[in-house]
Amino acid sequence: MMHTPDDGHTLAVRDLQVLGADGPMAGRLYKASADGRRDVLIVFFHGGGFVEGNLEDADPFLRHLAEASGYPVVLSSTYTLAGVKPFPAAVEDAHAVLMWAKKNKGKLGWTGKRMLVAGIEAGANLAAVCALMARDRGAPQLAGQILIMPMLDPALSTCSMRQMPTCRNEARMVEECAAAYRDYLPHPADRSHPYASPLQSSRLKNLPPALILSVEDDPLRDEAEAYGSKLIAFGVPTTVRRLQAVRLQEPNARNECACQGHALAEIANFIDGLDEETLPESC
Repeated sequence: MMHTPDDGHTLAVRDLQVLGADGPMAGRLYKASADGRRDVLIVFFHGGGFVEGNLEDADPFLRHLAEASGYPVVLSSTYTLAGVKPFPAAVEDAHAVLMWAKKNKGKLGWTGKRMLVAGIEAGANLAAVCALMARDRGAPQLAGQILIMPMLDPALSTCSMRQMPTCRNEARMVEECAAAYRDYLPHPADRSHPYASPLQSSRLKNLPPALILSVEDDPLRDEAEAYGSKLIAFGVPTTVRRLQAVRLQEPNARNECACQGHALAEIANFIDGLDEETLPESC
């Protein structure tokens, strides 16, 4: 399918299969038909609290993202949901998709130069974990990580999370987070694993530059910002931005929030600011 934004560029969008840890999964490719940034690939994982979500959820956001960021190649991927198989199935899928994308750069129309990993909410957790896994396993080389309103704290222990139940809508969001983690991490010991809770990791050196976006009225706000502070303390170039609250039809409509809350401009600036002279190419 084709989409022509207001600037006259044509964005080609097509569904394809990617390869997860245990076999083929659904993916979607966003690429300008001409004049796009073929040197940059953003691999994106959707939200849904590890228990739901699909390619459609983030589709409007990713179309806007491609336009705002100068039309890089954007690959959106599914992953195994907790109802099918709990942790670590989703993170193994996510890392496998990065490796598949590296191997299939020609199929994606990407030069292989810069790979970034990104996600929203649960998908941002997977993106953060992919940065850890890529470092630990030696591949693929990542140029950056973009974490949009990430879920990073299975303990639900931050102030923003604990204070939200004073409002009915926000209380529902907290309950949904708790239920999601029960499904995703049924074994209590896994809740402190760095690949489940990056916020608990004590090994955060040598990670790619990060952009972390939080939102004023989001219960995930404090854990996102705490992770940013930890990355900075470990010497990781990190930009943390708190977006203003956005009035939404659904209290947890984070894709809509990202479209309305200046997230697109922050992401575009982050990508433009990556130093291509000093960052290693994807390998």
